[in-house]
Order: sequence, then C-alpha cells, then structure tokens
Amino acid sequence: MSALFPALWADPDRPALRFGADALTYGELAGAAGALAARIGGAGRVAVWATPTARTTVAVVAALLAGIPAIPVNPRTGERELAHILGDSAPSMVLAGPEDVLPAAFAELPRIDVETQAAHLGPVPAAFAHGGVPDDSEAPALIVYTSGTTGPPKGVVLSHRAIAASLDALEEAWAWTADDVLVHALPLFHVHGLILGILGPLRRGGSVRHLGGFSVEGVARELGAGGTMLFGVPTMYHRLADAVGSDPALVRALAGARLLVSGSAALPLHDHERLTAATGRQVVERYGMTETLMLTSVRVGSGPRPGSVGLPLRGVDLRLVEEDGKEIGASDGESVGEIQVRGPNLFSAYLNRPDATAAAFDGEWFRTGDMAVRDADGSLRIVGRKATDLIKSGGYKIGAGEIENALLDHPEVREAAVTGEPDADLGERIVAWIVPADPDGPPAAADLTAHVAALLAPHKRPRTVRFLPALPRNDMGKVLKKALPGAATPDA
Repeated sequence: MSALFPALWADPDRPALRFGADALTYGELAGAAGALAARIGGAGRVAVWATPTARTTVAVVAALLAGIPAIPVNPRTGERELAHILGDSAPSMVLAGPEDVLPAAFAELPRIDVETQAAHLGPVPAAFAHGGVPDDSEAPALIVYTSGTTGPPKGVVLSHRAIAASLDALEEAWAWTADDVLVHALPLFHVHGLILGILGPLRRGGSVRHLGGFSVEGVARELGAGGTMLFGVPTMYHRLADAVGSDPALVRALAGARLLVSGSAALPLHDHERLTAATGRQVVERYGMTETLMLTSVRVGSGPRPGSVGLPLRGVDLRLVEEDGKEIGASDGESVGEIQVRGPNLFSAYLNRPDATAAAFDGEWFRTGDMAVRDADGSLRIVGRKATDLIKSGGYKIGAGEIENALLDHPEVREAAVTGEPDADLGERIVAWIVPADPDGPPAAADLTAHVAALLAPHKRPRTVRFLPALPRNDMGKVLKKALPGAATPDA
C-alpha cells in the first residue's frame, strides 16, 4: 500500500470524492483503485487522460498503489506538445474513460478503460487491502510536465517523499484535518488541482467536491452545503469578488468556509479587499512550483496578509540571493533577490534531462527563477519571474508584480500586466498592459502612471501604457507575457 494514503481503508463508508453526480466512499475508492492497481501492476509508467472526473482520481490512486509513476495529461494539450510528452515519458499504456476520444498520438498505446477494469475485477485484492506493496519513499509517484514556456515541456519527477512532505507541511500550516470538505474546480493535470486538491484530502482522510468546471453558483452551492475549504486561482476569486455584491447566498457560503486559498499567481489587493469586506474572511495565499511543490503559505489565524505568500513551510529552507550568488540577509521589504530553496519537498529530476537538472541547482539549492522581497517578519512577497518580471530601470531593480498590484488598485483597471522594454536612457522602461474596466472609456495613461508613482515610488511608474481587450492566459489563469502583442500601439 502506498504510504501516501494511510486513511484509505480506515472508514469505508466515509465520503471521499464527489464529481457532480459521481460520488465514491473511501471503501468504493479503495475497491476501484485496488482492482485497477492489480491490472496495471508492473506496467511501467502509465499516462492518465486527466479529465475533471472521479475516474482520473481512481486511475492516479491505482498507479500509486501499484508503485508505478502516473503521467497526468492535459486533455487540451496540442498535437505537437502531446507528441513530445508521450515520446519523452514513454508510457506503456493510457488510462481513460470509455467515452473519452483520445488524439491520434495515443493510437499505438494499449488503452485501459478505468471504469470497466475497476468494476469487473471484484473486491480489493489482498495485496492492497492491509499493508500491501512496500512503499519506497524515493520511488517516482508522478511525472508532471511543465508549461514549456522556455522550450519543450520538461517532465518533473515527483517522489512519494516529496508529495507526502509537502502535504504534511500544509496540514500544519492550514490546520487541515479529516473533518475538512474541500471544494474546487481546478484541472487535474498539475500540482494545484491534483496533488493539493485531490491527494491532499485523501491523505488527510477528508473529502473533496469537484465542480467539474468553475461557476459562482457551484461554489455557493457546495460551500453552503458543508464545504469547509475552497481552493482557487485569482481568476476564480475575481469572479467571486464581482458576485458578492449581489449574491447573498454566495456571501453566506464564503463566510461559513474555514479556509479560502488562492495560488498559481498573485491575488490583486482589490479582490482581497472586496471579498473580506463582504464576507469577513481572509483569502490565504501560498507559493510553490511543480519542481518544489509548496514552499510558503500564510498561516491560518495569522491575520490579514494581502500581497504576502507567507512564511516557509515546515522542512523548507529558503534564501534570497543576488545575481552574483551573494545571499541577501536583509528583511527590509525592498531588497529583491531570487528565491532558492532546499528540502524534502523538492523533485527528484527532470526526466531524461540530467543537464537541465544540474543547471537548476546551485549546489543543493534549487533556483526557482522567482524574485521576491522579505518583510521584517520573514514572510515573502513575490515580485515576479527573473526572466520576465525583473526590470532594471534607471539603476533600480524593480519587480513587475508590485506595479501590477498597484495598477489593479485603480478603479478603472480590470486586468494589468507589466513588462520591461529596452530603453536607450533607462536601460529598460516599464510598460503597462491594461484591460480597462470600461472598454469604451479607458483611463488616461497619465492618471495610471501618477497612481503608481503615488502608491509606490516615481521610478516605478510605467513609462508606456498599452490597452488590450484581454490578457493572454493559460489554463490556470496565469498571464502569458511572452504572448503579449509586440506590435501594440503605445498610448503614452
């Protein structure tokens, strides 16, 4: 039995999962996953067609019970990227549902129908029911592919050890127990949705209600019917913030939740304030990566911390370093450095990429590529990515993230992104990409630059403002800055 799921057989009648009309108790999940595990044992790596369904959970849990790595595949992955992932990871089979239409890239792989296998192989095999297969904590559990923003996606090998360490550290930070009922609508092919949102509740012995797809109505319904926690990304919380002014049922549901968690990108201050004003609840932000799982979080009960991703989690060592590798000792809220980390939560390697694995580390420290400042209490504020969000202008090192938050605090701004562009005088000039709240009446560029200068400092004001109907985003709501139109017309 995988040590990731100590509660799997403890209470067979306890609710484990609900995806719409599909619900499984712990006993039913153990039976279905155990039966499938017996069928795929010894198969090597298996691809999982990761739709937001109960069978995706059954497939992943079965692979973990069988001691074989699972490769969750985004059903929206394009043809070229999918071919790369399958060629790189070389799965021996694909686990999918009977009605799933798989792309041609899967044509040569044996296909296992998750529901049929789970339903027809009888009761839980004895090998998995009590104790079962010894668990090697360093054995690969999941291979999760990165977004591929700087080249073909890399397969991040995550061990049982890394997953357990990260989830157990969050148990402490969030006071997460078996009594919690988690509500979320995140995709199941990445860390936030699958590891935190599905494996997290199962490790605790709690339950999860997945909405299938995000909706304000779904959040209100499930939190209002006993949900205690909500996981989401800023796009989701923005929609909730838009709705609380006119939806009393949503306000009651959010106010009754024990914990609201936002991740994957910074939640704008304006949305923090609107949600807290309406519900009395603080949204907790956390920080992590595919390669590191969770690194920091605002603790439950620590009070309002908008803009902060909190303190390092248990077992995580974290430092900020200058470009020359010198460690930054200051906790002044101003000194910007790259976040480097070490701890039991780190990935094992990039699959088939020893060169990339070696390049990602400075000795035993993993280079995250994220830039942050450290406040007096040791908590972090992320200011952007080293490659795209660190702007060197007029002799200053400036993080794009803090400027974006300032812009989002302007009432006439709906969305904002900040980048740097070459400038003969400044080195780089700050460029703001704005989606106005009113497309027919955008704010004056001068008003936006003055707004930032007043909130932050004059040298942090945008020198160029460009307006767009929408910002390019990925499935998790992160802004794709490299996809911003290079030929946009300056407005200031």
